[in-house]
Amino acid sequence: MAGKGIPGLEHLHTWISIPFCFAYTLALLGNCSLLFIIRADAALHEPMYLFLAILATIDLVLSSTMLPKMLAIFWFRDREINFFACLVQMFFLHSFSIMESAVLLAMAFDRYVAICKPLHYTTVLTGSLITKIGMAAVIRAVTPVTPLPFLLRRFYYCQGPVIAHCYCEQMAVVRLACGDTSFNNIYGIAVAMFIVILDLLFVILSYVFILQAVLQLASQEAHYKAFGTCVSHIGAILSTYTPVVISSVMHCVAHRAAPHVHILLAIFYLLFPPMVNPIIYGVKTKQIRDYVLSLFQRKNM
Repeated sequence: MAGKGIPGLEHLHTWISIPFCFAYTLALLGNCSLLFIIRADAALHEPMYLFLAILATIDLVLSSTMLPKMLAIFWFRDREINFFACLVQMFFLHSFSIMESAVLLAMAFDRYVAICKPLHYTTVLTGSLITKIGMAAVIRAVTPVTPLPFLLRRFYYCQGPVIAHCYCEQMAVVRLACGDTSFNNIYGIAVAMFIVILDLLFVILSYVFILQAVLQLASQEAHYKAFGTCVSHIGAILSTYTPVVISSVMHCVAHRAAPHVHILLAIFYLLFPPMVNPIIYGVKTKQIRDYVLSLFQRKNM
């Protein structure tokens, strides 16, 4: 099989690759730096930062699964991809996207316990529970995505071997198949929408309880301090879910929009969170910011 890139914008591939390459570089540097800081600083070996380390790892896998091959298409016109490699790429993209949503939900639970039940924080969020949450996130992501490659293998692809996309997105591969693909379409959309909506509802519910607990605090300073611990997580939620919502709305509303619009949005919602999340946590999390400043101070001494 082969990836076509961005249909209609082939002549601009080199220019389009520049911001994507820059965003990928930021994602690599930012997430690797986060992982290094969390590992190096013993004060950051807490549940909140362990979840952040998991999120950074997922973002690295997501961006690295998609961007290198996409840049090879843009720069070297290396469009060939083995069909099984295409299915593997699709599996990783979809399963790790679901894992990211699960980790954001776990981080919301972490903030709920920290603010609503602070005295029980260390007894509730133990290392054992974090491990179980991580395993549950993996199982929940892998289980619904695993059937997708097997469902796609059973089709005969009579529409040609060229995918009208930069990477092996499930719907783009299905469009090449002959026969009744309605089950694949419904299954893929149902899994994505059910998980995203369910996770988002639980995140909102967590913050409803957090808001109630914060408003019961006596002083204004206590309000700001409590909300301050949630700012980074809220930023990560917005950076992850906003592009997904925008892309979904565009698919529903702008049926006649040029194909490259939907493809650019699909790339955006996979690449934007890995690029932005380390910046959000680096700027808004005092412990991480202090560690970085201490490194610069040591170098200047």
